[in-house]
Amino acid sequence: MKFLVSVLLTAYLGYVMGVYTHLPWWSFAITSMLVALSVRQSPFSSFIAGFLGMFLLWFILAWIKDTANQHILSQRVAPLLKMGSSSMLLVFVTGLVGGLVSGFAAIFGYQLSKSAKAILSINLE
Repeated sequence: MKFLVSVLLTAYLGYVMGVYTHLPWWSFAITSMLVALSVRQSPFSSFIAGFLGMFLLWFILAWIKDTANQHILSQRVAPLLKMGSSSMLLVFVTGLVGGLVSGFAAIFGYQLSKSAKAILSINLE
């Protein structure tokens, strides 16, 4: 249950951060880190939840935008990135980039919470 909540919260907060703010493209990493800080999981689960939440969000949003313009832009950009004329490969790589950034931010959030817990549990005698 924690995993599903983490995935959905990562995707939702990433969407809100991207649509309703004027911050840089990587600002969703902050929300992924905060989700991993607040929802305690293993490091692997934190990474996968952050990765899946943002991968699905970016993949779906890129696919919607790509199909809305009949794949015109993606078929012109894909050859520049040595992907042939495959618009779906470009959409997949877009999701992959968002997922990796979010996953690594989630691992950072997990490690930050682990470090804070270790620092706060030190007995100062």
